[in-house]
Amino acid sequence: MDRNRKWVPGFGAVLLIFLSHTTSALEVPLDPKVLEGLPQPPTITLQSPKDYIFDPRENIVIHCEAKGKPHPSFSWTRNGTHFDVEKDSKVLMKPGSGTLVIDISGEKAEAYEGTYQCTAHNEHGTAVSNSIFIRQSRSPLWSKERNEAIVVQMGVSLVLQCRPPAGLPPPVIFWMDNNFQRLPLDKRVSQALNGDLYFSNVLPEDTRNDYICYARFPHTQTIQQKQPISVTVLDNSPDGERRPGFMTPLGITSTKMVLRGETLELECIADGLPTPEISWQKDGGELPSSRMSFYNFKKTLKVSDVNEADAGDYRCTATNKLGTAQHIIKVSVKAAPFWVSAPRNLILAPNETGILTCRVNGEPKPKISWFVNGVPIENAPEDHSRKVDGDTVILSYVQTGSSAVYQCNASNEFGYLLANAFVNVLAEAPRVLTPPNRVYQVIANNPALLHCASFGSPIPTITWFKDSQTSVKNGDPYVIHENGTLEIHVAQPLHSGKYTCIASNNLGIKENHVYLEVKEPTRILKQPEYKDVHRGMSAVFECKVKHDPSLIPTVIWLKDNGELPDDERFDVDVDSLTIRDVTDEDEGTYTCIQNTTLDQDSASAMLTVVEPTPTPAIVYGNPDPPTDLELTDQTERSVQLTWTPGDEHNSPTQKFLIQYEDLLHQPGVWVNLTDAPGTSTTVQLKLSPYVYYSFRVLALNGVGYSQPSQPSSQYRTNPSAPDENPSDVQGVGTKPGNLVISWTPLTGFLANGPGLEYKVQWRQKDVDEDWSSETVANVSQFVVSGTPTYVPYEIKVQALNDYGSGPEPEVVIGYSGEDLPLSAPDSVQVMVHNSTLAEVHWEPVSFQSVRGKLQGYKVYFRRIRGLHETEDTEQQEQVLTFSGNRSEGRLPGLQPYSLYNLTIRVLNIKGEGPPSPSKTFETPEGVPGPPSFLNVVNPGLDSLTLEWGPPMNNNGRLTGYTLKYQPVNNTNELGPVKVINFLANETTITLGNLNSSMLYKFYMSAKTIKGSGPIITEEAFTAMDTTVPSRQVDIATQGWFIGLMCAIALLILVLLIVCFIKRNKGGKYPVKEKEDAHQDPEIQPMKEDDGTFGEYSDTEDHKPLKGSRTPSNGTVRRDESDDSLVDYGEGGDGQFNEDGSFIGQYSGKKEKDTHEGNESSEAPSPVNAMNSFV
Repeated sequence: MDRNRKWVPGFGAVLLIFLSHTTSALEVPLDPKVLEGLPQPPTITLQSPKDYIFDPRENIVIHCEAKGKPHPSFSWTRNGTHFDVEKDSKVLMKPGSGTLVIDISGEKAEAYEGTYQCTAHNEHGTAVSNSIFIRQSRSPLWSKERNEAIVVQMGVSLVLQCRPPAGLPPPVIFWMDNNFQRLPLDKRVSQALNGDLYFSNVLPEDTRNDYICYARFPHTQTIQQKQPISVTVLDNSPDGERRPGFMTPLGITSTKMVLRGETLELECIADGLPTPEISWQKDGGELPSSRMSFYNFKKTLKVSDVNEADAGDYRCTATNKLGTAQHIIKVSVKAAPFWVSAPRNLILAPNETGILTCRVNGEPKPKISWFVNGVPIENAPEDHSRKVDGDTVILSYVQTGSSAVYQCNASNEFGYLLANAFVNVLAEAPRVLTPPNRVYQVIANNPALLHCASFGSPIPTITWFKDSQTSVKNGDPYVIHENGTLEIHVAQPLHSGKYTCIASNNLGIKENHVYLEVKEPTRILKQPEYKDVHRGMSAVFECKVKHDPSLIPTVIWLKDNGELPDDERFDVDVDSLTIRDVTDEDEGTYTCIQNTTLDQDSASAMLTVVEPTPTPAIVYGNPDPPTDLELTDQTERSVQLTWTPGDEHNSPTQKFLIQYEDLLHQPGVWVNLTDAPGTSTTVQLKLSPYVYYSFRVLALNGVGYSQPSQPSSQYRTNPSAPDENPSDVQGVGTKPGNLVISWTPLTGFLANGPGLEYKVQWRQKDVDEDWSSETVANVSQFVVSGTPTYVPYEIKVQALNDYGSGPEPEVVIGYSGEDLPLSAPDSVQVMVHNSTLAEVHWEPVSFQSVRGKLQGYKVYFRRIRGLHETEDTEQQEQVLTFSGNRSEGRLPGLQPYSLYNLTIRVLNIKGEGPPSPSKTFETPEGVPGPPSFLNVVNPGLDSLTLEWGPPMNNNGRLTGYTLKYQPVNNTNELGPVKVINFLANETTITLGNLNSSMLYKFYMSAKTIKGSGPIITEEAFTAMDTTVPSRQVDIATQGWFIGLMCAIALLILVLLIVCFIKRNKGGKYPVKEKEDAHQDPEIQPMKEDDGTFGEYSDTEDHKPLKGSRTPSNGTVRRDESDDSLVDYGEGGDGQFNEDGSFIGQYSGKKEKDTHEGNESSEAPSPVNAMNSFV
């Protein structure tokens, strides 16, 4: 057996003495022969879950089973006190066990709700179960309400609220119409997690009068429905398109807390037109794709098995073509206690030392408590051999008779863990539990495991021998495991033989013999082969095998990994499969499996059938409605309904749905009553008093439901006293001095008779006074006046009618109205953590002065001025709310080097209390903001002047500025950086020794004693160097060139005037016909798509003038030549022909468009006009 010898940190030298005696967990074996006469403390083997919700129609069964020697006795506590099972005739404890069976028939099931705990005890110790919280399942009725018809314009958003009754466990919500068909959901229409139905924008097809919300209560399998909601969508003034906005959750951010191991559900539903698309991301991290899934058209994000890494900010984004909207859900992960290492049972020999460890984790960190035999360890009898250190118990030099059961309880606000671990002090000689002379058979080349399970105290030492002579040691090919098992990694025939294991301790020695046989493997020698067979012929698959002579194989044939058809055409022989008269259905994969008791081998082959013939398809349809409904065995509360099924249309009937109509209370409304199996034709129906029943039946098959049957004859039940009281009873004060008692009224169906009234009773809790009462009718609330401020009241509401009273109602606790708090928090202290964060502490107010339910505290704080300023510059007051009974909070986002004041108010539902005395505090210096500006002025050939302004926010005392700059070459590569520091009063600098025509990049930042702030950047060029060698002459500056250009411009102007005069006299150059007849193939037309010119193939006649500045594409930019024909209003369409005449005619814009296809690719500039003369 395993014996661990571990050093446990924290116990120092004391543990060194006991190190050689510590032992690990050792379970008492379950072998009855070993258990005989062997003592064992109790161990809980079966218990009910911690949270047990029972069905009031069935008995309550609370499990508690335990083992031990002698067999333990059992007892129970309920709500922390002893529960005398024998005094309650309705409670039975099963013989030989602690399991309770509570018969609640005819009893109030609520009387047995509570917290139960089982105790198992024998002379060696006491084990306890978990605390089992027993609650009754509840499926309350829907509150009676009238839904006003909803009329909306097309395109607006809409929410239909469900608000189901709170059941135990909570109900499952779904929306259907009057025909019990689920309403279609899509990315525009969706159901929220709370059951509400959301429309991102409504359409005319959303008009209907039967939006019905259903609640299904899973424990009682009942379904209840809300009154139908009518929606009418008008399109006479439709709403226009709009950006997305969130319908839920509201605001910019929200919070969500989830427990570790549970499923995180996040939801974002947006409105907008067009319907927005929803996307999700996690800020600063990735979504866990392996545990993540989207639902509800990506409006719901679920993350399963949540862990601490899932905490953070989840951002949902709604997008349509008009914009986006975002919402951040801040997720925090807490954790109920969970095991890191649970305590394990210990079996110790006298004078040995053992350690129990109880290591847990959780958020918040769980508190660990130790118990001995169910008693807190600090209250248990003193034991000098026992030492407790947090999550560890050390038992030193234990003695016979000190056996006990230890309990470790770890708890935090989200749950608890309870573990029992016994310490059994035994002195036992070794016993070998593996049966003697066992034969182990393995296939060659596989591992062999020879077991030697043993028990003893102290733990026995195991040694092995082969053939009673050779000692087996650890090493190839043998491995002896800590539990005594001998392993041979690769067994061979030579390893066959007799093996002996010996278990020994200081009280004795025991040996056992086992045998190993190594067999030859099974192999298929002749495998089946692919077959291509004609229909009606035979197919034969062979499967011959070689195996160990001592192992007899069995052959199994499979078709498509399933059993062979039960057909006499399939003939299985020892080494073959024959299929006679092959059909199309025989096509598939056939597998031969040769099995022995130790191994197997398999091989497969395909069978293809030639010329398959198609088989006609079977037509399936909805079933016909049932007929011949008949009511028999009629009583006050039940009746038997029988019917005749209709045609199934090739799909078997799965079930029948029975519905009823209440002709007295809800004529025309059919309600689901119960189901019956598809093979049934009769059902016993449970009825309610004072109802005029009519029944009908629908059949369901794989295609769908049938039409309803014809209604049955009417059956009326007699009135009686109510069977139940109103649900959802509450007591809430709406103002000081009153208590509003409200409830959900019984529907007419549940009234059980005419004259329904409610008896309302109340009295102040924990005050010795009689019940006050008032009987009311046709209302759902009652107001009690003259009550003290915010005190608890006991409330009961009982149903009455003309035939008697309902059952005794349960007591509900409510509170009278609240008033504003009386006092302000005391002892306000502020701790400044850094320049932007402070922490405020206060003394919470007394409970009496709150005068209501404490909601939290509001901290009001305002910046008065900066510490470097002399006058107050108060900013807008900021408010932070800290929920719950808090005594501290953090103030983020403060401005450095500033003076603040703050006050605190307590908050209840009614409002805020008086402010605390004003408290001022200062924030330390921080880094400054960026300089307000950085300008470059007076650029020279080798110098630049920089000017800058101080930061808008100094955030402290300014100590200076840092300038960094570097050149940028033509390939955008950065040169070396130079750094200059300045005093705080310097705001300009002239930089010299710079390169001319060079781009420089400048970085400027301000400094305080806390460091440099953000930088501001600027770029600038130094001036261009325009000096040239003396022997070079710029032709553009020569007088003769300027005169020549002026003469050419004057000549062009004269020609334009002459052409204009000719045109006005009716003269016209007939060049259009010439162009049509002699098109120059090298001139490309203008591109129609973008208005640019096509390529132009320059010839000898179109070279630019010598010394001109015409670019390489033959055009001149507007800023290089202001004397363009375009400036004269008609230029741009004309160009010169080779003989110097104009091609085309001067015309307006309209003519230009007409002849666009024949224009030149040259720009209409004087230089281009000159080119035609050369």
